[in-house]
Amino acid sequence: MRAARLHEYTDDMSNGLSIDEVDKPQVQHSDDVIVEVEGAGWCQTDNHIIEGMWEQYVPQPLPMTLGHENAGTVVEVGEEVQLVSEGDQVICHPVQTCGTCRPCRQGETMYCENDAFNGLTTDGGFADELHTSERSVIPLPDSIDPADIAPHADAGITAYHAAKKAVAGLNPGDAAVVIGIGGLGHIGLQCVDSMSAADIIAVDVKQSARDLADELGAHYTVDPKSENVADAIGDITDGTGAAQVLDFVGADETTALAPDICAAGGDHHIIGYGGHIHEPAQALVNGEFSFVGNIVGRYAELQELVALVEREAVDLHTTRYDLGDINEVAEKLEHGEIEGRAVITP
Repeated sequence: MRAARLHEYTDDMSNGLSIDEVDKPQVQHSDDVIVEVEGAGWCQTDNHIIEGMWEQYVPQPLPMTLGHENAGTVVEVGEEVQLVSEGDQVICHPVQTCGTCRPCRQGETMYCENDAFNGLTTDGGFADELHTSERSVIPLPDSIDPADIAPHADAGITAYHAAKKAVAGLNPGDAAVVIGIGGLGHIGLQCVDSMSAADIIAVDVKQSARDLADELGAHYTVDPKSENVADAIGDITDGTGAAQVLDFVGADETTALAPDICAAGGDHHIIGYGGHIHEPAQALVNGEFSFVGNIVGRYAELQELVALVEREAVDLHTTRYDLGDINEVAEKLEHGEIEGRAVITP
């Protein structure tokens, strides 16, 4: 079968992956599930993996097939699998968990001590077929096209995971700031809108992104190129600031906004990454705000997000590309030329 493989780390996205012929995955354990991939979302993290940014955090045996946002049709299952059968459409949580370690017992999918992460530590879904497990697949209703929902396997639940935490700190009439209305941010904005009665302020340098935010439920938009973000948010909130900030950019410029835009006791959620936090300790003490890290959401949160998709509460903006166009997609994302999410259709 065909698979888009990373052989060595590089900053050159035009030649990051090669399309190789590899063996199809086989059922090896009783709980294995083999999925024919119908859609695999491309993520900024894929660019970071190609660059080698994740190598110091997790082991990556190269060559490796990338792709951690996967959905498709089950083609084979292990003998003890009961949740799905051949022919079922599924979305795949990117992490395959053991189910027996303490974090698994607590329902913390992302903290599993024996996990395998498709496209990061083991072969992913930029291929004709994907190997996963029963603990990682969620059946989809016939009304949902796997290629349409695939990016929710990471982008969606990452945004939902952050939004769910933020919503817990939002009362009706509070302000929530969403920074970066891109592939994750446009999902996070809709999640906050669906689950709270907050006033949503969308911040993005691109007019098209701010227009999209308007369409998706933002009450206000701010252009950082022509406006002082802190002043604009201060004007909107009468000087109170935002109870919750969801930072889908995670650059130095956006994390530095926290002391000036967070309300007292508020949270600045870091979802995008690549930058740093350089704020004085006194600023945190004075405002008693917090920086909150966010990783991929739990399996149960992916189930919850699928429910929101079924109810048409969250709309995903996607563009489809062939597997052979995979390096073109990487380049486009590197230069900010993709609106919403790119989906590879092997």
